[in-house]
Amino acid sequence: MASTTMSNQYPLTKLTPGMPIVYGGDKIAVVEDDLASRFQAGDRLLIVQETGDLLHIASADYTIASNAVAAAHSAFAAMSSVSDDAITQFYAHFADRLEADESWSTIAAANEADVDKARAAGRSVTRLIASEKMRRDMISGLREWRDTPALRGRTIETVNHDGWNVDLLTAPLGVVGFVFEGRPNVFADATGVLRSGNAVVFRIGSDALGTARAIMSEALAPALAAAGLPAGAVSLVDSPSRASGWALFSDPKLSLAVARGSGRAVAQLGSVARQSGIPASLHGTGGAWLVVAHDADPERFMAAVIHSLDRKVCNTLNVCCLPRNNAALRDAFLTALDRAGSRDGRGIKIHVTLGSEAAVPENWFTKHAPIRRAGGAVDEPVAETLSIDELGHEWEWEETPELTVLLVDTVDEAVSLFNRHSPQFVATLICESQEAHQRFYDAVNAPFVGNGFTRWVDGLYALKRPELGLSNWQHGRLFARGGVLSGDGIYTVRTRVTQSDPDVHR
Repeated sequence: MASTTMSNQYPLTKLTPGMPIVYGGDKIAVVEDDLASRFQAGDRLLIVQETGDLLHIASADYTIASNAVAAAHSAFAAMSSVSDDAITQFYAHFADRLEADESWSTIAAANEADVDKARAAGRSVTRLIASEKMRRDMISGLREWRDTPALRGRTIETVNHDGWNVDLLTAPLGVVGFVFEGRPNVFADATGVLRSGNAVVFRIGSDALGTARAIMSEALAPALAAAGLPAGAVSLVDSPSRASGWALFSDPKLSLAVARGSGRAVAQLGSVARQSGIPASLHGTGGAWLVVAHDADPERFMAAVIHSLDRKVCNTLNVCCLPRNNAALRDAFLTALDRAGSRDGRGIKIHVTLGSEAAVPENWFTKHAPIRRAGGAVDEPVAETLSIDELGHEWEWEETPELTVLLVDTVDEAVSLFNRHSPQFVATLICESQEAHQRFYDAVNAPFVGNGFTRWVDGLYALKRPELGLSNWQHGRLFARGGVLSGDGIYTVRTRVTQSDPDVHR
């Protein structure tokens, strides 16, 4: 029989409006006019198999990401000959450069320009501002890594045999790709992957790109050079385009893809990584739940609410479950809201599930107040209703604390709602019964469980280890690791045999 082998592979050079694209095995997405007009020869098209999203990666963005990964991949190979002491010195130099006013002034000026630009565009800047506190936290985190014992080559287990033994040892994983929102402090946190001999590639949100460039030039790159580490060990994807993040997470040279930011963007990035064969650690949807039992101490409850609403981050109080027909605890809740909202006159915004309207005064649904949004103050009702199906929504507030409240008959009912509707992240119970706390812990499907304020959920604050991010259980529990991803948790295991008897055989 004559051979009919032929190549059916050819480059995609253009898209046409209405072109069908198969995804998920049995569904079709259609190319729209705008995408077809923007696509050029040399560009790339990613099809998200879970959603059918058509992601356009311009050739320039692909090249920027590919070059950054290549530099990190080369640096990872070189890291095998870098001493642990040199890595220690890197953290020391990086911290010292951030502490020096000469270098920080340049970083602060770049950050001020980023903040002004973001504000002009009506975007949130609460996590973008490189404040003095953020600076001190970055320095503290880097010095924590400086003082952390070396992690490479640590023996996990030894199995002894007659005439030979087997050691299981930790080893570097490889190149870690990291996409995160405009938070400059994450730069310091994520360099923790170097402690175990890995290399890292960053892609930061466009709002903070100027700050990132300044941190690289004024502090990070000089610290790498001073310690004798390869320059590519920490690489920046220097592009404001989201497409560069898609390109990064589809690069097969990555050993791990880490994403943190808004829920949908993070989920999309995770899909891109997984379908490219890259393990993903996602830190997207957050929001803590606070459940109040009938026997809760009102003062303890008020303190938990107040201290969980100081600022908006992933572990901020998002949903509060109040016991029905308990006027004392309802009054305590309203008092706590008043105190939280009185900080700098920020006010409060409440979303009340249908059927729970009695949780707040009736006039709150008609009373209007200025709610501080990213684009400025907006006149809105203090309270609005929402359906029970919307309980999982995370409120991304700017200055005015915003949360959901609902009334429940029992703690068990609250746990059931949490397991069904929440992103399964942070759950806390205010209750006087230790037995009830144990039942709550056993029943609630959350990686982070407490009995007070919710803002303790943080790697550096709780575990004294700078975190790369916090994982929820929205898409299932994590295999063999906790919800805190830290630099010292990124490793693989190698197996080494030592034979003392040359006649050992099977």
